[in-house]
Parts: sequence; structure tokens; C-alpha cells
Amino acid sequence: MADGDKTRRTQARPRRKRLLRWLIGLPLAFVVATVLQVIVLRFVDPPFSAFMVGRQFEAIGEGDWGYRSSYAWRDLDAMSPNLPVSLVAAEDQNFAVHHGFDFAAIEKARAHNERMVERAEKRGTPVKRLRGASTISQQTAKNLFLWQGRSWVRKGLEAWYTVLIEALWPKRRILEVYANIVEFGDGIYGAQAGARHFFGKDASRLAPQEAARLAAVLPSPRRFDAGHPSAYVQRRSNAIQRQARQIGGAAWLHSLD
Repeated sequence: MADGDKTRRTQARPRRKRLLRWLIGLPLAFVVATVLQVIVLRFVDPPFSAFMVGRQFEAIGEGDWGYRSSYAWRDLDAMSPNLPVSLVAAEDQNFAVHHGFDFAAIEKARAHNERMVERAEKRGTPVKRLRGASTISQQTAKNLFLWQGRSWVRKGLEAWYTVLIEALWPKRRILEVYANIVEFGDGIYGAQAGARHFFGKDASRLAPQEAARLAAVLPSPRRFDAGHPSAYVQRRSNAIQRQARQIGGAAWLHSLD
């Protein structure tokens, strides 16, 4: 029996070592792969995003074999400054100063949502007007690298990629990528596709009101139409234009240099 126990212990040691190597190697490989991925995309313009791929598969699943995304890259300097400034005014006015997460906005959103839930429970009606607090950095990470949906795994990966792009990309690059991959309508991705589809012009020629209308449909671009704005989109567009002027308008972009 003693010899048998010794043999089993001897055989178990290599298995434990292999398991230990896997436990150490897999996380390390993930870190290295994602860091390299983010470094490459600092200099190489992405030909597509994870959300674009996901939407294509969604269309195929629905039997829509003719679905095609509209996407054409434009450098930040080649698009009207009205659009990136409108995106910041609409979604993340602290973009230039935070490090990926706006904790003050998160707390405000939490308090607001608690009030909305309490009011809905008192009325016995569904909850409406919940507020999000995702920064442009988080939205870029999610749109570019991840899938749609909600789970702790996805939120964890979103936080990880947000940390990476904030550490490895300048702010201008984050805003440039976001303005190119954000969805402005079903299958309409980025500044150039949005400008062409909704206004029949190049992204370099977007007027303040047009840029604000594109920003106003977020975060529900399949529900609202920038080309034929509802009363809500028009009101939100007017508010975005006021906010864009308050943060400095086109000159605000120089704060990212």
C-alpha cells in the first residue's frame, strides 16, 4: 500500500504543476493579448467594431441576409468639430478631466434612478427615465471590443478595456474612435455614415444643429431618427447645442491637445 500511495503522489505532482501553469498562464496571456490589441488600435484605425459584427449576426439570425452596415472612417481633423463637441456635451462633459470613470456622475445617476423607482412603485407604473453614467471611454471600450447585453462578465471586461484605453491612448484618440464607431441609426456607424445617411453631406460639413441631432438620438439610435427628429429629439438637440456652447464650442477640442 505504501508503494502504491507513493506512486499516486508522484503521478499527481505533474498534474498539479500543469494546472498551476494554466492558472497562471491564462490570465497572463489575456493581459498580454488585450494590451497588445489596444496598443495596435492606438495607431491602426479599426475596420469594424464588435458591435458591428454582433449586429450583422443578429440580422442573419432574423433572416435579413441583405443587411449591410454603413461605415467609413474619418480622422478627427477631417470631420466637423461640431460632432465630437456635441457628443461630449450630450454624454460626457467631464471627458477631458476624468480617467475613464466619472464617479460623481455615477452617484448622481444612482440617486436619480432610486427616485424614479420609488415614484414608479408608488404609482404602480413601469419605471421610466433611468439615467446612465457611462463615459465616452466606457462606451468606446464596449462598442469596439465587446458584445451587447448585460452581465457582470461584460461589465468587468468593459472596465478593464476602459482602463487600458485611458492608459494607452490620448484623449483625442478615444474621442476619434468613438465618433467613428458609435451607432447613429440601425447599421449607420460613425460620423461619415451618419452625415451621409441623414443629411446627404460629408462629415466635415456638419452644421451645429445637425451634429446635435446626431448626438441627441443616443443612446437609442434605433428608436429615434436624426433625419426626421421627434419633438423629444429636437428639444434634446437644442439643449445639446446650448451645452456645446457652454463648454467652449469647437475651441474645446484644443483642450485635448
